[in-house]
Amino acid sequence: MSLPLNHPSRSFGENPYLRACRLQQTDRVPVWFQRQAGRSLPEYRRIRGQGSILRSIEDASLTAEITMQPVRRYGVDAAILFSDIVVPVNAVGFKIDVVPGVGPTAEQPFRSKEDLKRLRPLEPEIDTGYVLDAVRLLVEQLKVPLIGFAGAPFTVASYLIEGQPSRNHARTKSLMHSDPTLWHELMTRLSDISISSMRSQVLAGASAVQLFDSWAGALQPVDYKEHVLPHSRRVFEELADLGVPRAHFGVGTAEILSLMSEAGADVVGADWRVPIDEVRRRVGPKTAVQGNLDPAVCLADWPVVAEQTRRVLRAAGGEPGHIFNLGHGVLPETNPAILEQVVELVHTEGLNPDLLAT
Repeated sequence: MSLPLNHPSRSFGENPYLRACRLQQTDRVPVWFQRQAGRSLPEYRRIRGQGSILRSIEDASLTAEITMQPVRRYGVDAAILFSDIVVPVNAVGFKIDVVPGVGPTAEQPFRSKEDLKRLRPLEPEIDTGYVLDAVRLLVEQLKVPLIGFAGAPFTVASYLIEGQPSRNHARTKSLMHSDPTLWHELMTRLSDISISSMRSQVLAGASAVQLFDSWAGALQPVDYKEHVLPHSRRVFEELADLGVPRAHFGVGTAEILSLMSEAGADVVGADWRVPIDEVRRRVGPKTAVQGNLDPAVCLADWPVVAEQTRRVLRAAGGEPGHIFNLGHGVLPETNPAILEQVVELVHTEGLNPDLLAT
């Protein structure tokens, strides 16, 4: 299907973020930050309140305000919806919450074929209508594109199977190898949910989407290619008809960046472990790249942050198709003033021939 002529994405045709996603020339290097909304902002802490983040997300007006906060403060080139990758699976009844200090935690982890019954198809207007209400509120107010998102099948599966964040993903890998039939059934269910969630966000007004495969870097390339890539590829294929940019991101993915590009996203984001010029080489010339300043660097004094930011820009070389971002999310203890300065530096120096020739 094609989006209607009045879809918000059509009003942002010259936006540098959307142009960079499509490998087009821009008048500045676009920038936004993963987790730019949230704990690092004092205005967020003032309005967030207590209790589960999932309850806050169910308040569409609160979600919209939190999403807008970093756009106002930083002057970034895109907003990303304030939400969480476990929202859809929780909404269909799997019962998973985001526990402070721990992360996504499943009340009853996935253990057998019987647990597939707890992952019925997502009906966005019914199950996550509050997300779509927030998207609609935002597109009425934003002067930059809104990025919608979902968790990738592998990363969501790892939370459901492990029951909480894991360092070694042992149970997940065990299921993958010991019962591949069940594994692929689970991944198909989760792919369906990711597709439905992101399609609904775009149809409600989001101008781009990002698939977060945060823990895909835990896999060796052969396992990623066999057990994960087909499902990620299907997610992107099912969204292609919408015509909006599709991004793909994971942590520790240096050895699978080329495989991730095969999934079909328009943009591949990378963490800080691989220089951005090498990221570009690995994903190929037809894919935009996003990243990749180390978030921990932003805790240093400004001269250090400035030099590290310029290092990323030099590696990108001013070529079309680079979106400046961190290599993961903003750390809670980050001083917002530092990120304000990063945005200003990227915008003013990112295409400066003198900088790029240094």
